[in-house]
Amino acid sequence: MRKIIIIGSPGAGKSTLARKLRDYLDIPLYYLDMIWHKADKTNITKDEFLLKINKIVKQDKWIIDGNYLGTMELRLKECDTIIFLDYSLDVCLSGAYNRIGKVREDLPWIEDEFDEEFKKYIIDFPQEQLPRIYELINKYKMNKEVIILKNRQECSKYLESLYFKKEI
Repeated sequence: MRKIIIIGSPGAGKSTLARKLRDYLDIPLYYLDMIWHKADKTNITKDEFLLKINKIVKQDKWIIDGNYLGTMELRLKECDTIIFLDYSLDVCLSGAYNRIGKVREDLPWIEDEFDEEFKKYIIDFPQEQLPRIYELINKYKMNKEVIILKNRQECSKYLESLYFKKEI
């Protein structure tokens, strides 16, 4: 595990898992939201974003947290490990709601409300994003470790298994 992507619906806990893996593996972590968004809630250009992603994936090791379907294929080609948090809609909505008002290292501002457009994106995620994500995972799964976690308990057990392996 040297080049890891973590994908899944907003609110699933990608960033939390990414931080735990960063701390455990001592691998640089890149949040796509921090690259794409500016503190004033505007975005960099798509070309700038692509340039930054290309620079990151050429490094020896990294963890990249985030979906961004426009660059997912590039990241899938370059990674050795895919971790997909395929959690229920209720879990993701609750996760996104519970982080409102909290300072986060993965977003350049504090969310002060559960934005209706963002909420709709999460609600539509299973129909709009999941089929394409699974299609891309299937396309690039050869010679990669693919970990699909269906709930927070599976994620906890996965992390415990990593910690246990290191102790042996």
